[in-house]
Amino acid sequence: MKAGIVGCGNISGIYIENSKRFQKYEVVACADIHMEKAAETALKYGIASMTVEDMMVSPDIDIVINLTVPSVHAEISIEAIRNGKHVYSEKPLAVSFEDGKRVLAEAEKFRVIVGSAPDTFLGGSIQLAGELIEEGSLGRIVGASSFMMSRGPESWHPNPEFFYQKGGGPMYDMGPYYLTALANLFGPVKRLTGSAAITFSERVITAPEKFGDIITVEVPTHVSGILEFAAGGSATITTSFDVSSARTPFLEVYLERGTISLPDPNYFNLPLLVKRQNEDEWTELKPEGEAYDNMRGLGVCYLVDAITDGREPHASGKLALHVLEMMHGIHQSSETGSHYQMETTYQKVHVKKAEYQG
Repeated sequence: MKAGIVGCGNISGIYIENSKRFQKYEVVACADIHMEKAAETALKYGIASMTVEDMMVSPDIDIVINLTVPSVHAEISIEAIRNGKHVYSEKPLAVSFEDGKRVLAEAEKFRVIVGSAPDTFLGGSIQLAGELIEEGSLGRIVGASSFMMSRGPESWHPNPEFFYQKGGGPMYDMGPYYLTALANLFGPVKRLTGSAAITFSERVITAPEKFGDIITVEVPTHVSGILEFAAGGSATITTSFDVSSARTPFLEVYLERGTISLPDPNYFNLPLLVKRQNEDEWTELKPEGEAYDNMRGLGVCYLVDAITDGREPHASGKLALHVLEMMHGIHQSSETGSHYQMETTYQKVHVKKAEYQG
């Protein structure tokens, strides 16, 4: 199938490169509100440059890959849907839960399929952990803890302002990797509680492109949540742009007879550690595939399969909406001081072996 990319920022290159590698979809065009960026990307990768408007109505585009800034994710996705295009969106699906619901409602109305990043949970690390849990020798799930601790992206990102605007912050930026992994391992969340705060009201950019510029912070930058799962068990998550250093695990799953320590869920195939009850040492388990292989776009491959087969994709809009509601609920719980009851749910998926590795 033929795909067009809207948004020619930092991440667009890997989607184009991997489309050639996976050979499941072909990126034939790109668009950006800044036409010079689209032209530069088109020249680099040998594809067509279009306006956003032209891409939306082009009969040559089957799938729109939405890589715009979060604040316009819903707007661009809905425009593509209304023009009969299937959509694969970068995370988050939208910057508000209501907008996320609108995206899926429009997709149902126009009979197209929506997929969404992150797709890292389709890689070997998370899938291997899921197999260990389901195999049963470690017993029932007790709980999990997850941490994303950083000092923020302004030290390296050339245009970091959007990280501190609506739809940004550590939970909306990095939380989807952790929450998607937890949902895939534990199933849907039924209730949650949250706490969120702005630690620094202003940030100073130290990346060379805008060195010394000041960012006014509009969203919480240290956010924690407690998740209760419908199938039992609970998990904690903390995401922060305010921490200089930490020695916390990325993601650990605690079971009756052991613990699984997972790597950074922003990656696909890193090794994980398992320590069984009464064992003295951790055992390293390596999933299939190259450890630091960047397989972004894998979710688009499964979207193509879903379009062909007439079913939900693995990295589905429903999963993305469930994750979006979790993030919304954590912030709302912090504001109201009460538990948040989830509206959405979804069905877990399992990939026994990573496909399309090329």
